[in-house]
Amino acid sequence: MPTYAVVQVDVKDADEYAKYAELAGPAVAQYGGEFLARGGQVEVMEGTTRARCVIIRFPDMATAKAFYHGPEYQKALSFALPVSDRDYKFVEGI
Repeated sequence: MPTYAVVQVDVKDADEYAKYAELAGPAVAQYGGEFLARGGQVEVMEGTTRARCVIIRFPDMATAKAFYHGPEYQKALSFALPVSDRDYKFVEGI
């Protein structure tokens, strides 16, 4: 069953966050992930959001978790976490 990473981010330092982006994209691809949305315009109809929204499709939950906990993405996160506020979740899809 496909699994979607639903990510909402407020970036505090774009230059530092760019270091994360350079590493995160290849890590997503390495684990078979595909970006479906990546920082485009967001229109909130209900509730709240953060400035940047990303949706990534992975083949399944096990692969999504392996990606997130893998050394490639953890290295990328070391650049992102100090300079952003993030909500990151995995959702099984159809």
